[in-house]
Amino acid sequence: MSDSPAARLQQLFEGHRLTPTQRRIAHSMVRAAGDAPFLSSVELADLAGVSQPSVTRFAVALGFDGYPGLRRHLREVAPAEPTTGGEPTYNEYQQAVQGEIENLRRLADLLADPAPVERAGALLAASRPLPVLGLRAASSQARGFAYFAAKVHPDVRLLDEGGSMLCDRIDTARGAGASALLCFALPRHPREVVEALAYARSAGLTVVTVADSAFAPVAAHSDLLIPAAVGTGLAFDTACAPMLLGRVLLESMCDGLPDAQARLEEFDARAGERGLFVE
Repeated sequence: MSDSPAARLQQLFEGHRLTPTQRRIAHSMVRAAGDAPFLSSVELADLAGVSQPSVTRFAVALGFDGYPGLRRHLREVAPAEPTTGGEPTYNEYQQAVQGEIENLRRLADLLADPAPVERAGALLAASRPLPVLGLRAASSQARGFAYFAAKVHPDVRLLDEGGSMLCDRIDTARGAGASALLCFALPRHPREVVEALAYARSAGLTVVTVADSAFAPVAAHSDLLIPAAVGTGLAFDTACAPMLLGRVLLESMCDGLPDAQARLEEFDARAGERGLFVE
């Protein structure tokens, strides 16, 4: 990544769970990276359109005693003068993309040892039915996995709605023969997901989890957790690495389903007969 003042600011903010207001402050600082180390808390608050106490809380969230400590640190790590050497300067949107590229690099390094993914694939392939859980921010990850998994797995059951019936649906899957449950868990982690995983394990299901961190709240209720970091450079998290990890798990699951290729070919034949896709 670039070593520009904006890049160093972005690196300072990465890894911290910031509120939407705090992210707004962070984005304002990245956009004004050259001036940020010299702004008073009142000036920064005005720039970001937030209150002065919000700026103070933001500094504390980053691990400083208050805003003066943060400003002193900024003058060391993000000086106003741009660095020389011809390196590119990224805006906040490019910074978000660069952050996701780094997340994907870390995922690639993790997958150098394929054993956890291979174990997960075997567990998912053997579970009939296969419940796939994902609530709130993780619902799209669960839905995407379930959509493709249903083309090769004979019985995939999507659990993307919380409420009092969630445990009932877990019970139904277990009663029908399920042996494993796949969970996508992303920040902010809903209490319902943690409780549902605890319930699933008590019912005898092996829980395989894709989460943003090995230390996520769901870790204590997962038999096998594979981490994939989310991007935090925008107002809302981005989840390229968890999505890609989900596709990797699909590939591994297919390896454990002897009739996966036959099912795909059957689907393609039916889709052709129905004119399902525009060529």
